[in-house]
Amino acid sequence: MELVEQVREEACRRLEESRLRIHACVSRLSTEQLWHRPNAHVVSVGNLVLHLCGNVGQWINSTLGVHPDHRVRDAEFNEIGPVDRNILLRDLDATVTEALATIRTLSKTDLERGHHVQGFLESGMAIVLHVVEHFSYHTGQITLHTKLLLDVDTGYYAGQDLNAKG
Repeated sequence: MELVEQVREEACRRLEESRLRIHACVSRLSTEQLWHRPNAHVVSVGNLVLHLCGNVGQWINSTLGVHPDHRVRDAEFNEIGPVDRNILLRDLDATVTEALATIRTLSKTDLERGHHVQGFLESGMAIVLHVVEHFSYHTGQITLHTKLLLDVDTGYYAGQDLNAKG
């Protein structure tokens, strides 16, 4: 498999893995917990899902997929909810599905070429890496919120021996 194909497939695998983790967390939380803000400096899980839809929609779907950019970033953080969990997850799924389709079509030229996004000039490769890293980062925050609110093990690695070597 050539490097460009490996990058595309690994990016898609990681985004899908995180999407499923977000589903697992959001499905466990009550509406109140989904929109809980522990303090003025921490946004809710609901806000983080809105933010991921905005970020992926802008960076991948609009910039690399060449769709109109209708993102209003501040609204992602200002929403106090409740927005129904089914709507949040439906929008997340639609955004990620479109992103996966877009990533899978990227050529070597698309990944090397510069693109303007959110005030930055980034290569296609930098955009894909940013989105995967950013999505994973916020998935970790959503996971932490869930663990703190519910005192649960999310079981992401259930059945795997994480002490195995090599």
